Amino acid sequence: MARLAASIAAFALLAGIPMGLQAQSAQGLLKSGNVYHAAVCPGPAGPGTARCHARIVTDEKGKPIERDATPNVVPSGFGPADLRAAYNISAQGSSTTTVAIVDAYGYANAESDLATYRATYGLPPCTTANGCFTKYNQSGVKGNYPRQNNGWAQETALDLDMVSAMCPGCKIILVQANSASFSNLAVAENTAASLGAHVISNSYGGGESGSQAYESAYDHAGVAVTVSSGDSGYGVQFPASSPHVIAVGGTTLKRNTSTRGWGETVWTGAGSGCSTIYAKPQWQLDGGCAMRMEADVAAVADPATGVAVFGPGNGGKSAWLVFGGTSVAAPVIGGIYGANGGGVTYGSNPYANTGALYDVTSGSNGSCGGTYFCTARAGYDGPTGLGTPNGITAF
Repeated sequence: MARLAASIAAFALLAGIPMGLQAQSAQGLLKSGNVYHAAVCPGPAGPGTARCHARIVTDEKGKPIERDATPNVVPSGFGPADLRAAYNISAQGSSTTTVAIVDAYGYANAESDLATYRATYGLPPCTTANGCFTKYNQSGVKGNYPRQNNGWAQETALDLDMVSAMCPGCKIILVQANSASFSNLAVAENTAASLGAHVISNSYGGGESGSQAYESAYDHAGVAVTVSSGDSGYGVQFPASSPHVIAVGGTTLKRNTSTRGWGETVWTGAGSGCSTIYAKPQWQLDGGCAMRMEADVAAVADPATGVAVFGPGNGGKSAWLVFGGTSVAAPVIGGIYGANGGGVTYGSNPYANTGALYDVTSGSNGSCGGTYFCTARAGYDGPTGLGTPNGITAF
């Protein structure tokens, strides 16, 4: 067993896999600190497809740790009050602002599971009846939804809950693509924009190769399109590498005795890097990468400091779960854009307001010769971009 572990570690180093993300068991589980976790959308994604970037906290055998909604006890993950305190968010958002979530496949209990999350944490109801929540298929129809995929439904639950946590006053629309193909996700993205979204949150990605045919779907002037940077460590993914989106990296978030009361380091699983395809937007001035650099900003993503979510359990029954991955960070940032509700010029807003961000200066997500491509430093770096939110001003 020791020889096998050594072989795995050697392979991981050669492959550039961050040490914090190496397999820790025969089941292929990953471990952050003392917390086991697994991808809800196994990968890697095939050509022309994406996988979601949510990671679910499990026991040592890979079984998700679930808690029933009755009695009304939530798991140990961060809730809305924790996240809002960590990122200094007091704004509630307005019903005149719509945040869209684009995911693949269906999720039959999306509205009822969201209701449980919001009621548990004292957030106002967000339902079809009161006009706060609406679900569409990729063509913009309120019906004829795609078949359910449990992993993607768990991803969707995470996205709905994180947007609710950061912008409880916003309207939410959910647009469900027929599949995880880039072509169907692009259709859903354009549908979300056509329905009047101020923000579109995307927690998925895949390889850059061949992605040019779909990039225009993420180019919507005046709309904040947030995209998770990945959950496999150093490396570039699309659509986070699009110059028209806000690429969101990930951190480990912990309480401490500082004035802020919280501290952050790079989460080893967060994606980052220099695009081989897409040009650098004019507001991105990091210098070392001549092309589009990923990421722009970041938020909590480490499953060991994960968030509480109410959504589909593996047995089909809804339950309380704990999630990590940059799939957490993208809707957190999306919700904060919604809470701000002001004008958006693609990903430029944070670059014009760096004083309203917490700089993350330690940690790494892989091997890149010690450069800022994968290593945190003062100012801009790949894994966390410009930093994490300190209020809504940068968004």
